[in-house]
Amino acid sequence: QVHLEEAGGGLPQAGGSQRLSCVVSGRTDRSYAMGWFRQAPGKEREVVAAISWSGGRTYYPDSVKGRFTISRDNSKIVMYLQMNNLKPEDTGRYYCGAKQAPPDTLIVVPSPYDYWGQGTQVTVSS
Repeated sequence: QVHLEEAGGGLPQAGGSQRLSCVVSGRTDRSYAMGWFRQAPGKEREVVAAISWSGGRTYYPDSVKGRFTISRDNSKIVMYLQMNNLKPEDTGRYYCGAKQAPPDTLIVVPSPYDYWGQGTQVTVSS
């Protein structure tokens, strides 16, 4: 079991940048597929980035490709989401998720994830 805690949300302006972090604690001796998801009011949770535990595989939907970068530090204790050139449509509550899986597994939809943080709000003003 792991515990996830996000931080770094805020009120960036359109065109600006924001970096989110997700601290992973608990059974980090196991491997997990991990990802960042966002949810806007009245909308379903959607993936914005995913990464394998090995770090060798990443995924971005077209909506954020070239603007967002997912990464994790070498200790695998903290996962980051660097968001550049933000748009008002990037507004939402951002969650990090984890699911125990083999090291090269990439999971790009929210339903299989077992562990979630409490989320951090990002509101992009135009």
